[in-house]
Amino acid sequence: MSQTLAPTNPAATARWVETLRDGSQVLIRPMHADDASAERAFIRALSSESRRMRFLGQIGVPSDATIERLTHVDVATEAAFVAKPVGGEDGPIVGVARFGMDRSNVRCECAVVVDDHWQHRGLGTRLMQHLIDVARQRGVRAMYSIDAAENQPMAELARYLGFTRRSDPDDRSQVIHELAL
Repeated sequence: MSQTLAPTNPAATARWVETLRDGSQVLIRPMHADDASAERAFIRALSSESRRMRFLGQIGVPSDATIERLTHVDVATEAAFVAKPVGGEDGPIVGVARFGMDRSNVRCECAVVVDDHWQHRGLGTRLMQHLIDVARQRGVRAMYSIDAAENQPMAELARYLGFTRRSDPDDRSQVIHELAL
């Protein structure tokens, strides 16, 4: 169940309360610059496997430049949403989804990551559904993600959301999931 709290410009102002499969609720809202310390803590708290799948490589402590790039969202070309438990909005981030437009401004690359303790509840699906809606509102024609071929949770999420899957011609250890919007 979703409840939109401020629908005017979803990429910049929307807030949604989502009830997940286990009955827990999260607030999904746009990422902003003052999420920097929470974003750093979120990334550090991910398991090494979750960090590897999200960033397609092993990272430990994210650099200041990485955190700045992730939290300073250019709303003209990007969208990024964070999820926090309802009642704990000042607490930790438990999920993040984002996209960035490519040079054509008709395609965007997306990514989603969910805290290990919040996986398998439907949070990644909810985050991606909002991201897809915003991309459609902006006139984006296709959304894609580049993922590790072994990333089964992403393969299942992509299939569920209607993405197609193909091998990455530049790197056989990766796949490209794509959704026509």
